[in-house]
Amino acid sequence: MDARTIIDKRKLPSRHVTEGPSRAPHRSYLYAMGLTREQIHQPLVGVASCWNEAAPCNISLMRQAQAVKKGVAAANGTPREFCTITVTDGIAMGHEGMKASLASRDVIADSVELTIRGHAYDALVGLAGCDKSLPGMMMAMVRLNIPSIFIYGGSILPGSFRGQPVTVQDMFEAVGKHSVGLMSDEDLDELEQVACPSAGACGAQFTANTMATVSEAIGLALPYSAGAPAPYEIRDRFCMTAGEQVMELVARQIRPRDIVTLKALENAATVVAASGGSTNAALHLPAIAHEVGIEFDLFDVAEIFKRTPYIADLKPGGRYVAKDMFEVGGIPLLMKTLLDHGFLHGDCLTVTGRTIAENLASVKWNPDQDVVRPANDPITVTGGVVGLKGNLAPDGAIVKVAGLKNQKFTGPARCFDGEEACFEAVTNRAYEEGEVLVIRYEGPKGGPGMREMLSTTAALYGQGMGDKVALITDGRFSGATRGFCIGHVGPEAAVGGPIGLIRDGDIIAIDAVEGTLEVELSDEELAERLKEWKPRPTTFGSGAIWKFAQTVGSARKGAVTHPGGAAETSCYADI
Repeated sequence: MDARTIIDKRKLPSRHVTEGPSRAPHRSYLYAMGLTREQIHQPLVGVASCWNEAAPCNISLMRQAQAVKKGVAAANGTPREFCTITVTDGIAMGHEGMKASLASRDVIADSVELTIRGHAYDALVGLAGCDKSLPGMMMAMVRLNIPSIFIYGGSILPGSFRGQPVTVQDMFEAVGKHSVGLMSDEDLDELEQVACPSAGACGAQFTANTMATVSEAIGLALPYSAGAPAPYEIRDRFCMTAGEQVMELVARQIRPRDIVTLKALENAATVVAASGGSTNAALHLPAIAHEVGIEFDLFDVAEIFKRTPYIADLKPGGRYVAKDMFEVGGIPLLMKTLLDHGFLHGDCLTVTGRTIAENLASVKWNPDQDVVRPANDPITVTGGVVGLKGNLAPDGAIVKVAGLKNQKFTGPARCFDGEEACFEAVTNRAYEEGEVLVIRYEGPKGGPGMREMLSTTAALYGQGMGDKVALITDGRFSGATRGFCIGHVGPEAAVGGPIGLIRDGDIIAIDAVEGTLEVELSDEELAERLKEWKPRPTTFGSGAIWKFAQTVGSARKGAVTHPGGAAETSCYADI
């Protein structure tokens, strides 16, 4: 778009605050912030970032937002910067703070929506850096449906511990090693000081980088923009370009719902499986679909996972981190081989104004790397993430199998009502090899908040028991979790799901090859136990987490808290 192009505001939302004599009081506020008459009558572009000082994944977002604003201004738009919250899982992990994590996704989406609505902005560039802020920002984009571009803040660089590359995953697993005397206090202290050496989100294919990969595949982010690590100066060029490009989308009225279609969601699920990504994507993709009004639940995601080859050798199951993939060709390299071998829909529109196939037309395969395999020569022929179903999970469950050698496990249950009890048992080695550890009452309602269990799973792995026990929960697992760990088991215990009915010693059979999760109990026995079951009272009687628990739905449909796009009678973008 020519920078001199003037966009007619008569159909844009900001006309309600900037145009006509009746809006003189509104304009006076804009003059008070130093805007000129010309800037006031240009399109107003919200530049929303999740900047804060809570964690390294967010710390560089404010700087990157300034580059976005320069791009908007260069293309005759008026940027208006604002921030929203984040809850950072690495710091919330292993204590009650994790109950705030999933709820924060909706607070992020809601706060961006309310800011845009309240001030009548015409477009949105959203910058996010942490697990829930990425899907939260994308949810806001499709909910509002104004021209939008997503920007990932970038991943952290790997640390170095005595000549070996390390990530925060090694840090959590070191806690398990320390608990059984395999790591000294001094070594633990040294490792914690070097594991996270820069700004940026956790560096492996954990939830943040998984959803960053999704942002390009779903079409809401510029090609290559999600792969560059946070410290790389090239990030500012992507941000500047995003600011300019969002004005092109305003001029052409290309909106998120033109981009986020069923096919685009299928593309997103494909890159998750191909990259061995986080199981949390199976929660966030249905939630994004819900905002559009598209039916796309856990089973739909799992169906894509089942037919997708696993081709990116990324941690936690593989050898490399996001920086490595960026440097050999980035997310477009991954997508190109998937497209060439028929696993992606090439006709999906993106924020470039071109289709996926057009964006990837000039991408050349890099034969001098082993981070990404060709899609016709995969690490495994089915995806790195698998959906499960059975009498223990009628509403489904999910497991990451990337890097998992044995994909079948049968053993007696050892039940815990909450993560703390299980973590204590693991710390004290109060469990037996061959058992299936069951953590329940950690679902969306029962937690409340559907906590992640990385502290527990990493401790098991650090003790050398990662492949010698299995763990199932109605809560979630971190993208950094590895081992035989099944999450999102539904219905959750808090609503009388089967996971709340099983007892110590019941035999549980997990088969990630066939996609089944069964307890060796008859339907009649489960029905009898359900008659005896009583709901557990929540420990939250008020506040934000209580409010989340009142409205949240099942994990199968994304743990969403409102009726979604299907129930809309009007869309903000059309006011």
